Amino acid sequence: MNEKIQKKLKELPNKSGVYIMHDINGDIIYVGKAKNLKKRVSSYFNHSQKTPKVWAMVEKIDWFEYIITPNELDAFALENNLIKKEQPFYNILLKDSKTFPYIKLDSSSNYPRFSVVRKVLKDGAKYFGPYLAGVSANAILDFLNKFFKLRTCKKSLQKPQKRECLNYQLGLCSAPCTGKISETEYNKNILDAINFLNGNDEEVVKKLNTQMQNFAETENFEQAIEVRKILNMITKLRSHSIANLPKNVNKDVVCYFSNEVTSAIAVLIVRNGRILGVQSFSIIDPSITEAEVLENFMLSYYENAIIPNEIIINFPLEDELFLQEVFSKKIKFITNPKGVNLRLLKMAEENAKEHIEKNLTKDRQKYDNTIGAIKALKEKLKLNSVPKRIECYDISHISGTNSVASMVVFKNGEAKKSDYRKMKIKSFVGNDDFKSLKEVLTRRILRFLNQDGESFKEKPDLLIIDGGKGQLSSCLEILKQFKLDDKIEIISLAKKLEEVFVADKEEGIKLDHNTAPLKLLQRARDEAHRFAITFHRKTRTKNMFSSALDEIVGIGPKKRKQLLDAFNDVETIKKLNVDELKEVNGITTSDAINIYNFFHK
Repeated sequence: MNEKIQKKLKELPNKSGVYIMHDINGDIIYVGKAKNLKKRVSSYFNHSQKTPKVWAMVEKIDWFEYIITPNELDAFALENNLIKKEQPFYNILLKDSKTFPYIKLDSSSNYPRFSVVRKVLKDGAKYFGPYLAGVSANAILDFLNKFFKLRTCKKSLQKPQKRECLNYQLGLCSAPCTGKISETEYNKNILDAINFLNGNDEEVVKKLNTQMQNFAETENFEQAIEVRKILNMITKLRSHSIANLPKNVNKDVVCYFSNEVTSAIAVLIVRNGRILGVQSFSIIDPSITEAEVLENFMLSYYENAIIPNEIIINFPLEDELFLQEVFSKKIKFITNPKGVNLRLLKMAEENAKEHIEKNLTKDRQKYDNTIGAIKALKEKLKLNSVPKRIECYDISHISGTNSVASMVVFKNGEAKKSDYRKMKIKSFVGNDDFKSLKEVLTRRILRFLNQDGESFKEKPDLLIIDGGKGQLSSCLEILKQFKLDDKIEIISLAKKLEEVFVADKEEGIKLDHNTAPLKLLQRARDEAHRFAITFHRKTRTKNMFSSALDEIVGIGPKKRKQLLDAFNDVETIKKLNVDELKEVNGITTSDAINIYNFFHK
């Protein structure tokens, strides 16, 4: 423990707040919250017994800072924002497991519709799921819509439509848009669909069996096979039912397991008396106690998941009321399970153990391709520091028209898409990548110096330019102009031979092919290229739209924007009739006639 830490420990107050751990380079490696800052932070540096992963982080701490908050709830909110912004290495980010889908019922409309989503929001909608274990949420949604004849369109039904769509003609929709079904009848179908999603599927299965038999008797074998597929899906859902659990039981099992070196948490999900599946996560959280790891995990996990009324856990929490306050929900935490609950906990524990065994190699590979790659990059290119934040730039245009640039960001070797930015070249028109790069870097540095915009506030450690020595020299002038050439390093990557050019060497450096450092540079370069091309295409297409729409009488900037928001290309607009054009917000009958006549002279 150094003198900086010793001094700071004496200053710690007995108040709630957030503590921020920094390494020797000043980078944030961990953010935590505490009801009592002095007690919590001191526990990292006292002589009590700690696990190897806690010691691994503590050894990297060079100094820490703290922020006092009025209460623990405010500390949680601040901690959450800092973790999302800084993405510290040791915090739980839940990046190593995919997000599973839910079926959402948006009841804000008089004729509600179901959809598949991957985020659970506090928006008053009903959510069903998540759907794991090989059960397709899209297949279930497709069945619901067809069987109960529910609408799938997003049209506003505040005023009746003039005619039904093709789905009604095919017998797939009850056409609430033209009043073919009353709101009462439609909502009865919605309730039947909800009952089915809640596991009450006996009536549906009877009707499907009758349908399949009728199709077979009339030798309509294709339809019979489709019905059989649906019955097989329902059978698969039923197969996950748990004995001794009633149909209305919803609970999660959150089990933490560690072998001292690596750790995992498995979440076993039970909905309507059925095990929907298990999600497993690798955990590097260096919290002192298992209870704190579980709490941190649940705070992160349940941001985008349904919170059940019961959660089985294998370690008692330090403050159950705090979690209930954050989730705005009364939750029963079961820490000493028996009977069927104990069986569920043991099942989750086995999954956590298996995840550790299977993912040791995967976790090592991930480390080699991210943290390991940026450390190796420092050594191979003789950089001054490990490039924790890498920014890569690319220019895209066609013969100098619609020139745009992209900025992509890699943090700790992983893409940080929230910081990606796209820019239009404004200072000139023409084909000159040197001038374009100079403009983009100048704008980027000015925004950093002025602390203008979240994506630009953080100083990059390394800039990557697509090109050779010429592009590099041109961009280095910009850094020198702002006296940042000793604070921000810059390299260029030449595509032809995959040579890396650095500021103080004439010759390019050839990194070994199929090695993590070169692959990281290639990922950043290719991602910047993809992002720039995508933006260029959109810009070019919008300009094509605008040039055509500019000539239409009565279509000003506002109406032009509404048309562009509603449709993606000019060919679509050309094919629309007057009635379809009138459906766009703000487009009158007279406007629709003018647009139609313009394209059909």
